[in-house]
Amino acid sequence: MRMLLVPAIVLSLLVSGSAAGAAVPPASVINADFPDPDVLQVDGTYYAYSTSSWAGRVPVASAPSPSGPWTVRGDALPIRPSWAGNGGFWAPDVSRRGDGRFLMYFTGPSTATGRMCIGAATSTSPTGPFTATSGAPLVCDAAEGGDIDPSSFVDTNGARYLLYKNDGNAVGRPAIVWLQQVQADGVTFIGGRTELIRNDRPEEAGVIEAPVLVRRASQYVLFYSGGSYGGNTYFTSYAVSPSIRGGYTKAFRPLMTTATVNGAVQGPGGADVHPNRIFFHGWVGNARWMYVAELGWANDFPIVRGSRVRYEAERGAINHAEVRTGVPGASQNAVVAKLDYADSWVDITVYAPGAGNYTAYVRYAAGYGDAQHTVTVNGGTQLVLTYPNTGWENWSEAGLDVTLNPGWNTLRFQYRARWAELDQVELA
Repeated sequence: MRMLLVPAIVLSLLVSGSAAGAAVPPASVINADFPDPDVLQVDGTYYAYSTSSWAGRVPVASAPSPSGPWTVRGDALPIRPSWAGNGGFWAPDVSRRGDGRFLMYFTGPSTATGRMCIGAATSTSPTGPFTATSGAPLVCDAAEGGDIDPSSFVDTNGARYLLYKNDGNAVGRPAIVWLQQVQADGVTFIGGRTELIRNDRPEEAGVIEAPVLVRRASQYVLFYSGGSYGGNTYFTSYAVSPSIRGGYTKAFRPLMTTATVNGAVQGPGGADVHPNRIFFHGWVGNARWMYVAELGWANDFPIVRGSRVRYEAERGAINHAEVRTGVPGASQNAVVAKLDYADSWVDITVYAPGAGNYTAYVRYAAGYGDAQHTVTVNGGTQLVLTYPNTGWENWSEAGLDVTLNPGWNTLRFQYRARWAELDQVELA
């Protein structure tokens, strides 16, 4: 599968200082074990459901807003389905059907197969109690490793779908995200299933899971997690397609990793997506807390506030300078060079999910003393960015505290003193 580059869009900042540290990290909103959160909004109240924990088989919490305060209310699935044995229940998904009832998909341990399988349950209330719809699992194929991580999706034409992952990595087989159309009840299948993506990238370490599908104006966006869930290599990424059944093209870089959030969350994954928010878990000690962050859409590609987004300097608008290629150690092996004259600049356009404080991390090289650029934001505010002398081809990072307008902005880096080459800007 070919890789997708974040579109060449020019990112801009309203810079309020010269030292890094203004980035707003994702916020922890349930400071207790609440893994694989799924969030549903009903009549102005938010409900969250999680993998089994201290709070029950399928814990449910509620809040008046995405940021809380969240109150854990108990177990939404108090009666174990007859087909399931003892053990944890994973990654629930709750949606509202056309008849007003609430449908829960969940993953539970099948006594017949010894593998994890997908079940369904319904309730008249988002807090439950949910009751299993059948004495058998909805999806359960031991030969493909069992089936886990269900999620629901309703398209703009009203068609309803179930997404899930066969747990192939548990038995040495491919792990595949599947799409299955269902009737309005959510449990009666229509036709066969369609493969969307599989575990085929090195950073996935053989694992993809936790699919969530979103439709934007120009494309479908499939969020998923990859890597080992038990550590800080777990991440959230996405793939896009012009049609619901594919083919899907995976993003060139993950959406969220421990590194892209500057270590503020360990192993961000198990995400659920709302139009302008993303909910996910991260490790704190032996527990996975629930986090929330602002979500923006740059040309229908997702951007998470607090997670670094990379913009290549050589893709900006350049005046009286040039692009140097084949550069060792540079991102995409290219940089903007010869920013050496009073009228030398590069304009980089960037996207901010929401207004407020951010940090711009500028990757540069400077070899003849400390260099400086004048940073102009949206043709107005001007600030000075200093690049300490670290030597040519020794790529380093200078940080700026910034305040951004929501949406698109333009940032101009213009020659001021001595000489620096620009590789990239990352915004968090």
